[in-house]
Amino acid sequence: MSIADQPVSLTISGANEFDGLVERASGRPLCGATIETVQVNIGLTCNLACRHCHVESSPNKVEQADWPTLCDVLDAFDRAGAKTIDITGGAPEMNPHFRRFIGEATRRGADVMVRTNLTIMLEAGYEGFPEFYRDYGVHLVASLPCYMEENVKRQRGLHVFHESIEVIQRLNAVGYGRRDDLPLDLVYNPVGPSLPPSEKSLEADYRRVLNNQFDIDFTNLVAITNLPIGRFQHDLDRQGRGEAYRRLLRESFNPATIDGLMCRHQLHVAYDGTMYDCDFNYAIGLAARPDGNGSPNASRGRPHVRDFDPATWRRRRIMTGEHCFGCTAGSGSSCGGSLTS
Repeated sequence: MSIADQPVSLTISGANEFDGLVERASGRPLCGATIETVQVNIGLTCNLACRHCHVESSPNKVEQADWPTLCDVLDAFDRAGAKTIDITGGAPEMNPHFRRFIGEATRRGADVMVRTNLTIMLEAGYEGFPEFYRDYGVHLVASLPCYMEENVKRQRGLHVFHESIEVIQRLNAVGYGRRDDLPLDLVYNPVGPSLPPSEKSLEADYRRVLNNQFDIDFTNLVAITNLPIGRFQHDLDRQGRGEAYRRLLRESFNPATIDGLMCRHQLHVAYDGTMYDCDFNYAIGLAARPDGNGSPNASRGRPHVRDFDPATWRRRRIMTGEHCFGCTAGSGSSCGGSLTS
């Protein structure tokens, strides 16, 4: 069963606690605003099976975007007048059309961003990606959930920390994180059920430790809140900590984050072409409703990117649920990090 086919507890736009708080704080429902980014989950196959992965990627997953779907994504990018194509997975490098997709996206003038787990570049057949990325000027966003080995081991596996360090050193060697035109951002996730600390202070800690111990440079640190979905939520519930974490997110609601919420400024496309408001809604199978306000059967509509209409998308009512409190808690959270300073 694919993620999109899994049963979810649906909420009706305008009839849940999150929507109510947004409307009281902003005076209006949560709707689209711009389309700056087209984000595509290019497949669920991954060489890792991280504990915090909200889409539950693993080596056992086989779902991958085919070339016609990726062409539909490129056409939607053109119609939207977007600036960035943001490629995620899984390990996106494992999609057989990945290199071709980046080449075509670059040809169309897209700023290409790839979310990489780093360690894939040590696998046989993937060793040449640092040079490939450099040649296409790809913006890399790399998962390194902590600068401490023990915390990374708990989230991602026994040898992942040192493998990640080795790959970052290889990326530095070809210019990533050391040239302005080759940005390398690192992603931090809390190990447990807590909000990220200040992004600026945490970035200073990352720079000090990684540079002193490994002579590593990077461009920016991106701090992302773990949303209570996927493997992270399963772990919390097994530990009896799930409700406490969900309460923390609700009680930390920050109305200053609303304007910058990533769902308001992007299109997210799953590997099968289904459109979602964000990667997290994709993870729970809550499809977008660009043609209406949402209904109890909203997940069955599953709009496809081939039918994408930019004008309709910009004014759509965004589908929400309890997990959305993760994006508005504290300093806010998005695929680009904190939403407020």
